[in-house]
Amino acid sequence: MRSTTDDGDLTGKANIRNAALRLFAERGHDAVTVREIAAAAGVSPALVVHHFGSKDGLRAAVDGYAAQAFDALFSMDERDLAEAMSGDSGASIAEMFARAFPHGSPLPAYLRRLLLVNDPAGAALFGRWHTLTRQLLDSMTEIGAARPAEDPAVRAAFLLVNDLALVLLRNQIAAAIGVDPLTPEGIARWAREATTVYTKGAFVTAPGEEPS
Repeated sequence: MRSTTDDGDLTGKANIRNAALRLFAERGHDAVTVREIAAAAGVSPALVVHHFGSKDGLRAAVDGYAAQAFDALFSMDERDLAEAMSGDSGASIAEMFARAFPHGSPLPAYLRRLLLVNDPAGAALFGRWHTLTRQLLDSMTEIGAARPAEDPAVRAAFLLVNDLALVLLRNQIAAAIGVDPLTPEGIARWAREATTVYTKGAFVTAPGEEPS
């Protein structure tokens, strides 16, 4: 998938939307003015209002555009996605982000802000992805790639949050391990250790349990 913000031949409206996306990702919706968005897009504030009606209208357009881009990551058939994520490729949500949104894309930072401030648009995305992750686990169980879960809702949330951590804590993880976790090198390092934890466990005994 090519970067969803590198449209090549942008219309004036799309150019304004993308400028707003970058500013919203950097500073948040409330901290950005229509005048600043217009300046970043190289247009007049009146043209911003002409296209979107208001800053709220522009925010709605940005949220819709971002949601469409994020949901497109999961557009693969559910069973095909299950096989891809359980095969030798070691695909994951984080890896799909890294491929779809290369370095410089504002979309991962925008998602980070939506989720961490509990924005309604972010909450709706998380809810859809949690539902999809549960369905994906069911498919992986059916093909023998995952063990049945005692609490499917918790397991789906756990796996989803673990993958989203690379997006939400990208800068902190990069500082800790010495490489951007959303680069091929970082994804490979993360996937190796995560796969070991998921398939073999990280502890000799469960916390609080006496060795036999």
